Amino acid sequence: MNKPIAIDDSNFDQIVLKAETPVVVDFWAPWCRPCLMIAPILDELAQEYNGRVTIARIDVDQHQKAAAKYGIMAIPNLIIFKNGRPFSQIVGYKPKAELKRGLDAALD
Repeated sequence: MNKPIAIDDSNFDQIVLKAETPVVVDFWAPWCRPCLMIAPILDELAQEYNGRVTIARIDVDQHQKAAAKYGIMAIPNLIIFKNGRPFSQIVGYKPKAELKRGLDAALD
């Protein structure tokens, strides 16, 4: 995928937990300013890591089951899943370089 994909509670397990490559899940909401600020960075990363990492976005207002399961209390909240399990977590707005470090660690 060369852009983030929208996911929901019904397809979370299939897309995230059963993925063969690492998946970054962006837990976000449309009213969240930092979420909107990080979105273009995730668009860029989706292109840069195309084929190696999937970037998915889930609106926590619309789909609360996954957010509750992973204890999401603040957004933006990025969880990098590897082999069906949370590998690392980034809470709040972070610069692109920091996000890339997290992705690179998941690819090692």
